[in-house]
Formats: sequence, structure tokens, C-alpha cells
Amino acid sequence: QAQLVESGGTAVQAGGSLRLSCVVSGYLFSYTCMAWFRQAPGKEREGVAAIYIGGTSTYYSDSVKGRFTISQDDANNAVYLQLNDLKPEDAAMYYCAASRLKCRSISWYWRDEYTDWGQGTKVTVSS
Repeated sequence: QAQLVESGGTAVQAGGSLRLSCVVSGYLFSYTCMAWFRQAPGKEREGVAAIYIGGTSTYYSDSVKGRFTISQDDANNAVYLQLNDLKPEDAAMYYCAASRLKCRSISWYWRDEYTDWGQGTKVTVSS
């Protein structure tokens, strides 16, 4: 079973930018759909963005659309999440998730769609 390792989380000021990385210890194309979720203290884990590995489809939650960008790096077996124009409400632990099923527009944001998860990387946003 491949491992997912996130990195890149740190403290930033509102309006700032970050890039989170999720490196797959095995082969990126062993997965079909990869996503980023986040969980703030006291809140449910929510889907932020997803990408169809090997395809062109990407999916975003309404709260981050236009500010966050998900991308894949085949050479480095990685998926990235670029976070721009960060807001205090973006502060959370960010998790990488992976599935061997194709991303679906109606369910990419469901936790149960994903079988493999990373340990998370923390993003703090100060106002």
C-alpha cells in the first residue's frame, strides 16, 4: 500500500499564499482520483479539491474556487494544492486522500470515496 506524505503547511498572514505537497511513496498512477480535505478544530473534515489522475478534470468546493488550484506532478509522484488569497477561515489541518476509483462530480468530496490518507499538514492563517 502506498503512503501519502503531505508537507508545506505553515503559518501565513491573510492574503498570503502557500503550496501544499502530497507525495505518493509508490506510483502516482496507482490512484485514479486524489483530493485534498481539510479539518478545522471542532468541524467536520471537508473536501477542498480533487483531481482525476491522468486526466484533466478538477473539482473544487465553492469556498475555495478561484483561490486554490490542484495539480499533479507525474515526474515526482505528487499532487499539489496552491492556496492563494488565504483567509482566516482557511486555517485547518489539510489532508491528502487517494482513491483507485474515478473522481465523480457528485461525490468527490465524500470521505468514503477515498481509501488512503496522509497524516496531514497544518495551515494557520492570521488576520
